[in-house]
Parts: sequence; C-alpha cells; structure tokens
Amino acid sequence: MPENTDNEPKKPLTPTMEDYLEAIFNLAKEKRVVRVRDIARKLGVKMPTVTNMLKTLSNKGLIDYEKYEYLELTGRGSDVGSDIDQRHQILRGFLTDILKIGFHQADDDACKMEHAVSPTTLERFVDFMKFIEDCPRGGADWLDYFDEYRKHAQSKDKGNRLQRMKRFVKEYNDKIKEMETEG
Repeated sequence: MPENTDNEPKKPLTPTMEDYLEAIFNLAKEKRVVRVRDIARKLGVKMPTVTNMLKTLSNKGLIDYEKYEYLELTGRGSDVGSDIDQRHQILRGFLTDILKIGFHQADDDACKMEHAVSPTTLERFVDFMKFIEDCPRGGADWLDYFDEYRKHAQSKDKGNRLQRMKRFVKEYNDKIKEMETEG
C-alpha cells in the first residue's frame, strides 16, 4: 500500500473524495470487483478523472490500487466509506420519512448534506428519528399532523386551526388515558 506522501499535516477529505469512497464502498457491496469504469459510470465522470482521484486516494492509504487492476478499499477506506454511506442513509431517511420529500430529491440533498454534517449532528438526527417513532405523541399520527400542518399552515382561518388543535389535544389526552390503563 502506498504511503501518504503529503509532507503537510493530514488534510481532511474533500467532499469529492468522500463521494468516491462512498461509491467504491457501495460498488464493492454489489460486485465482486470494482473497476475504474464502474466508478466512472456510477459518478457520471470520465475514466481519466477517476484514475486521477484513485491515485490521490491510494496516496492517502484509503484504497489499494494499481493502474489497470481492480481496486479495493483498505480497512481505513472501508470505515470511511461505510461512515459516509451511513450518513447518507440517515439523512435521506429523515428527508423522505419525516419531511416527506420525494426519494430522488432527498437522495440528491442527502448527498450534499452528508459532507457537512458533524457526527454530533448526525447522532441527534438519529435520536430525533427514534424519538418520533417511540414518543407517545409521535409515531405515524404525529407525522400525519405535521403533513396536515404543512398543508394548512398558510391558512388564515383561525376556526380550522382551533379545531385541529382541539382534536390534537383530545387525541393526546386519549393516548395518556390508554397508557395509564395499560400499566
């Protein structure tokens, strides 16, 4: 494995480098071997562009790559690729499941967001998603209320908003009573 040839302190990975590692990680799960042309096709770039990036990733110790050969992620490269893929999945899930954004738009947005979200923020996203699923006020009903709110939030009709609020309070109180009788 080539050594890191940077004479400067370790530079963080760029979003483009992360995109390549994520693509290689996902291709490796789908195929027995990963080739330059597979990466080029997946990322929509030309093969010479891929080759240049593979040299960079190899110099950083993230892939094992020899020209005209198959390539593999190193242990560290696999960890980074897995982490990026997990961030992408979580963010896309939040966008599709919670915010009800269409899959393709959510996938594009998750790809942009995954590079900027810190581990702490991502952990909070996961906690929030679990909270919504587990909270007595949460779950599918809560998400339905959110959808209804989005559709009618612009409404100036105070009567409709007041009726929705009263219905919410009644259903919330009913859930409390139900939980009290269960245990």
